[in-house]
Amino acid sequence: MGAVVGVPTLLYLPFCSFNIASPLPNVIYGFTGFKIVELHKAEQGRTDGWNRRRYTGAMKFCSHCGSDAVSFAIPEGDDRPRHLCGGCGAIHYINPRVIVGSLPYLGDRVLLCKRAIEPRLGLWTLPAGFMENGETSEEGALRESWEEARANIRVDDLYTIYDIPHINQVYLMYRGELTDTNFGPGPESLEVELFHEEEIPWEEIAFPIMRETLEHYFSDRREGRFPLHRGVIHRKL
Repeated sequence: MGAVVGVPTLLYLPFCSFNIASPLPNVIYGFTGFKIVELHKAEQGRTDGWNRRRYTGAMKFCSHCGSDAVSFAIPEGDDRPRHLCGGCGAIHYINPRVIVGSLPYLGDRVLLCKRAIEPRLGLWTLPAGFMENGETSEEGALRESWEEARANIRVDDLYTIYDIPHINQVYLMYRGELTDTNFGPGPESLEVELFHEEEIPWEEIAFPIMRETLEHYFSDRREGRFPLHRGVIHRKL
């Protein structure tokens, strides 16, 4: 709904009660009527910005009840737009995804995987993937190390945290020492190999966050200390 310059925009939204537990993750639902939210020009501009930057597409059907009466607007008591179902009253919170992984090392070498799947098929990366429900971030890093590289590691500490806001992801990478050399490619890897710093195929690293994590590691190793690193990966213009 477009706003008229100088005139508030009125959006009719389902007013949702928050005392009903939802069986679905990221959804709070309940339906008690309608609430009018008034958006002035400045607020309408912020809404449009959120729509462009934070969401990849419109939701056509409610994943809770299947209704097609889904709108994208600011619920009462909130400060940013959500997908709202006019059928069952569900508010769909689309939150960032958490990726967990590891930097497995042995002596002065690190373990890399050559990807067997898209995106970045055939390029090298550290073992990492989406965190699963019911596990800690460290458990997820251990699982990904095994799934992608059949690697057993002893976790030292959380090493890098990266926000990638333009794709709504957060990366948590753990540093961990290999406990044996019985590693090998899992279903998502073509090859798994230990590399000295000078042997790393830097131009064939799949993702910027993996390159930065590796650069931090070798620099820190020369310094003899491994502090926690935090950063933001922005979209290249």
